[in-house]
Amino acid sequence: MAKINTVKVTLTKSPIGALKNHKACVKGLGLRRMHQTVEVIDTPQNRGMINKASHLLTVDETK
Repeated sequence: MAKINTVKVTLTKSPIGALKNHKACVKGLGLRRMHQTVEVIDTPQNRGMINKASHLLTVDETK
C-alpha cells in the first residue's frame, strides 16, 4: 500500500485583517483557531491554498 504524502499546517497569525480570499483558504484547509495544526494531503489544490495564505501559516512537510 502506497504512503500518502501529507503536510502539517499550523495557523500562526490571525486572519482578522487578511483579505477575504486568504481567509477562505485558511478555512478551506480546516483551520479554525490560532495555533491549531491540521494534517492535509499534499495535492496541488492544497498547495495553492497554502501558498496563497503562506504569511499566516507555518508548514511542516512530513516525509
